[in-house]
Amino acid sequence: MRWLKRNLVVLAGLLTLAYLIVPNIVVLVFSFNKPAGRFNYSWQEFSTDAWTDPCGVADLCGSLALSLQIALWATIGATVLGAMIAFALVRYRFRARGPINSLIFLPMAMPEVVMAASLLTLFLNLGVQLGFWTILIAHTMFCLSFVVVAVKARVMSMDPRLEEAARDLYAGPFQTFWRVTLPIAAPGIAAGAMLAFALSFDDFIITNFNSGSTVTFPMFVWGSAQRGTPVQINVIGTAMFAIAVLVVVAGQLISNRRQKAALPK
Repeated sequence: MRWLKRNLVVLAGLLTLAYLIVPNIVVLVFSFNKPAGRFNYSWQEFSTDAWTDPCGVADLCGSLALSLQIALWATIGATVLGAMIAFALVRYRFRARGPINSLIFLPMAMPEVVMAASLLTLFLNLGVQLGFWTILIAHTMFCLSFVVVAVKARVMSMDPRLEEAARDLYAGPFQTFWRVTLPIAAPGIAAGAMLAFALSFDDFIITNFNSGSTVTFPMFVWGSAQRGTPVQINVIGTAMFAIAVLVVVAGQLISNRRQKAALPK
């Protein structure tokens, strides 16, 4: 019992991690399956056919490329706008600062179906044709709040004396921002950008309302589930999961190396 009490937090963390990883392991295993029918829900036979031909299903890679393109542009737009909003909310005092701080959290607290219906109503009233651009605008809008929160937390923890020291050493406003402020805020900006990319790539509800006839990868997966799930979907899911893990591990290794390099020898 003493050992259990001492390691209770560690055990709870390991169980939570296993709960999160088990579905991804199932997806990985069934990416090597060769189903007998249309649905890839029961194990039949080991095969690497889906890995050798991931684009063997019509429109799969096209929808994947479209989702990646939308996620990339939405991430760039949300990151640039979100970083500027975060700096403005932390560094400056203006009349609408309080209401804006409150409004930033609305897309995070609001159910996606409400935001999706509101955006659809806006686009229809403006006479905008639904498609790529409406999806991009919608994704940028709901990713913006997450970027602002991530960057704002980083900017609030910055020591203003570092920027003051740069100005005392005759650095101009641009040099101070480029060499001092931006490197310190970079982890928060990167975290917000990665979160925005993941949210945009994964979104289904807002996309489904505002896509028109455009089909993204989540919509393709949902449509395939009605007719029969191809193994290639598991392949793409496994590849995306592996890339995400590699990015996180690489970032952690780079961070650890920088910390070691900063230590006095």
